[in-house]
Amino acid sequence: MKTKLKKGDRVVIIAGKDKGKEGNITFINRKDGRVVVEGCNKVTKHQKANAGNQGGLIEREAPVHISNVMYVHNGKPARLGVQINDGKKVRVAIVNKERFVID
Repeated sequence: MKTKLKKGDRVVIIAGKDKGKEGNITFINRKDGRVVVEGCNKVTKHQKANAGNQGGLIEREAPVHISNVMYVHNGKPARLGVQINDGKKVRVAIVNKERFVID
């Protein structure tokens, strides 16, 4: 799935149990169209003990669908787009029909 989001982008969850929470993207799975957001969508995993680490209950972030997150620009949710400046493509954040270059 094509997306304009990148690893490290600040996003807000716009749907689901963690609606309204913000965090940075730590992983993007473009094939399944999912992202892992730092500190959001926590789940408990039962980890079996092995020689490397101790077992038990581990809390970790689960993936969220890309359609349920939105880029944050200056504290406000924004759409992402592409604009050509001096012959180069740049990412832009669109907030209230105003465009802001982010990269």
